[in-house]
Amino acid sequence: MAERAAPDGTGSEAAAPVPAGPQAPELSREEKLQLRKEKKQQKKKKRSEKGPAAETPELGTPSNPGQPQVAAHPTSPPALADGPNDGEKPAGGKSKAELRAERRAKQEAERAQKQAKKAELSQAATAAKPRLTPTEPQSVVKRLPEHVQVDDPAAQRKLAKKLERQQVPLRQDYGTKVNLFSHLHQYSRKKPLTQQMSIPSTVIHPAVVRLGLQYSQGIINGSNARCIALLEVFKQLIRDYSTPPNEELSRDLVAKLKPHISFLNQCRPLSASMGNAIKFLKKEISCLPDTLREEEAKEKLQDTIDKYLREKIVLAAEAISRSAFEKINDNDVILVYGCSSLVNRTLCDAHVKKGRAFRVIVVDSRPRLEGRETLRRLVRKGIHCTYVMINAISYVLPEVSKVLLGAHALLANGSVMSRVGTSQIALVSKAYNVPVLVCCETYKFCERVQTDSFVSNELDDPDDLIVLRKGQAQLGGWAENKSLRLLNLVYDVTPPDLVDLVITDLGMIPCTSVPVVLRVKNVDQ
Repeated sequence: MAERAAPDGTGSEAAAPVPAGPQAPELSREEKLQLRKEKKQQKKKKRSEKGPAAETPELGTPSNPGQPQVAAHPTSPPALADGPNDGEKPAGGKSKAELRAERRAKQEAERAQKQAKKAELSQAATAAKPRLTPTEPQSVVKRLPEHVQVDDPAAQRKLAKKLERQQVPLRQDYGTKVNLFSHLHQYSRKKPLTQQMSIPSTVIHPAVVRLGLQYSQGIINGSNARCIALLEVFKQLIRDYSTPPNEELSRDLVAKLKPHISFLNQCRPLSASMGNAIKFLKKEISCLPDTLREEEAKEKLQDTIDKYLREKIVLAAEAISRSAFEKINDNDVILVYGCSSLVNRTLCDAHVKKGRAFRVIVVDSRPRLEGRETLRRLVRKGIHCTYVMINAISYVLPEVSKVLLGAHALLANGSVMSRVGTSQIALVSKAYNVPVLVCCETYKFCERVQTDSFVSNELDDPDDLIVLRKGQAQLGGWAENKSLRLLNLVYDVTPPDLVDLVITDLGMIPCTSVPVVLRVKNVDQ
């Protein structure tokens, strides 16, 4: 049996010549049983392989219907190896292993074709999706604020329709702008919003009209002062509000606030602190329970506004003043810039309440000359001060021990947005190895990311740059000169590398910790 199966090359008989050798008697009974089991298993495998091989005509099997039965019969493996007419070797001379390899190759090719078709269908589906959704530039434009799309006619038409629905006038730009800042608004204080169009008294509250004119005329300046005035006016607006019939207070009051916010934004673009305060107020209004009566809901909202002012501004300033006191030593020379209510309070508390003896160098710049107000407040408290312009900081920095600055907002990437000129002072201070400390409340932290002062900024009245000398203005009539354009920027952005420490109501942190504070604040809210 082993000799007849040897030509097959695929059976177990050829691989196990047990009875032919002289060592056959040495096999034990258990080993013989094991060999028999292996032979039976191999025969079963051969039957399962011969079955499909005999049934498929593509493998060279004969078309005679009786032939597959002989090839599939389990008791005739020697006869299968004798002739070429069976299922083992067709006319082409291919062995069973070669036929199985061809069958596997065909199956793999079919699978590959199916997968390729699926991949093509999925790619076609993903390529068709952007046609249904807006393209990337459109989504970016939607995220941009309205006050930085002045050079986009479509955005301006959309803004005009929105203001028309809200019955709010559209303020016109003034003068010719520098091309780099043509996307920003530029207004004139000589042409307030109320002189251009009549404002319906039924839409805009008189207190909001008065506040907007104070913003546009520059009577109320500074992030804290503007935010406090805004919330006080909203308290008055809530007191005078009455819910219409068949309306809910939580929905109708938010709708009533929108035209007032648009009017204030037309008078002057909202600051980051005002934007955060408005978001907070809208959230509190939308979370009011329906079971509250109107008077109770209005009292609760006014108490919430008072709590926000007390915690975010008043108590935050006290905490920052206590933390900053640790950085102020006797005989220090501290450089400040412009007018920051937080920095002024910190210096006055350190001198009056803590008894620190130090000297302050007040740096100022045109056209606002806000440093003069800082000088008046500090001198009134008995602090020794020196007053210089910003072009002289390189002469006074060698004697300065630290720089203390305020901030309009702290951005999510750690940059400091403040009065224009702050970045220049921080840069020169870095060159002289003078530490730069920034005092800022956490309610001024903004989720916006900005690395330059061009994309999002504010343009002030260009007529402020006109200086009268001996009764003559050198820049008078600049608007008629087509080759002359005036630029009066309000803010600049200081990179986080130029700021050593930020003093907040949560403690002293680096600029890189701003995203952490924003994340914690969002969780708390």
